[in-house]
Amino acid sequence: MGVPPPSSTTAREPVIEVRSVVQKFGPQTVLNGLDFTVHAGDTFIIMGGSGCGKSSLLKLLIGARKPTEGSIRVFGEEITTMGSSDLERIRRRYGMLFQSGALLQSLTIEENVALPLVEHTGLPRDLVDTVVKMKLEQVGLTGHGHKKPAQISGGMKKRAALARALALDPSLLFSDEPTAGLDPIMTAVVDDLTQKLTLKIGATAVVVTHDMASVFRIGTQIIMLGTGERQGKIVAQGTPEEIRANPDPVVQQFIRGEIAPGGDAAAGDLYRETLLSSSP
Repeated sequence: MGVPPPSSTTAREPVIEVRSVVQKFGPQTVLNGLDFTVHAGDTFIIMGGSGCGKSSLLKLLIGARKPTEGSIRVFGEEITTMGSSDLERIRRRYGMLFQSGALLQSLTIEENVALPLVEHTGLPRDLVDTVVKMKLEQVGLTGHGHKKPAQISGGMKKRAALARALALDPSLLFSDEPTAGLDPIMTAVVDDLTQKLTLKIGATAVVVTHDMASVFRIGTQIIMLGTGERQGKIVAQGTPEEIRANPDPVVQQFIRGEIAPGGDAAAGDLYRETLLSSSP
């Protein structure tokens, strides 16, 4: 069950505003006229099938790529026309939790978590070490900081990556498939930690995922991107309750993990047709 969004006026200020965003690669339209707002305090979920444009949208939101058309405002500033120095200023308020964790294998867990503090602050080393210990304690990794990533489990790596992403107490946390590859119990642990820690520092979260358990456990607002004829369009948007009640059969098939009616038959027909057409 999703957590209700904050109700105070201050908490509901827009953090990200996306208007009429289109992303094309040559003749292919990947994102098609997106409009949505992420408010402060939200855990905003971006979901959809493979190839729907989730990763492309995330790259636009973090400023790694510019849209073909449209406007993206973050913290009230237009990022689509920003130069590199202004983008870097905005990104210092971001935390990033990558699908793989992206921990540096040559560094210890403590050194990985310390990296953003060393790179972006002028804190003395002893204070950096104190902050690192605090962050590791928050994710349940006290006593493991001296280990290398190869020496810990997949779930521990995700928690270490979360500690690093939150090391600078960011205003905005981006998570790309944060629970990919985890079992249901560890998925719940990472979800719970993400929710508690972002709430503790007052951060807003944008999470790209197709894990339905996570979607409805932590999401406050959700958008679903379409594929096929509705490629890159928002086919559903709202609270977890609104998404569950959405009558669109494509939405219901996705959240229930069902195969579209006739899907297997259609695929089989196409396969047989392709084989026959290629026969001598």
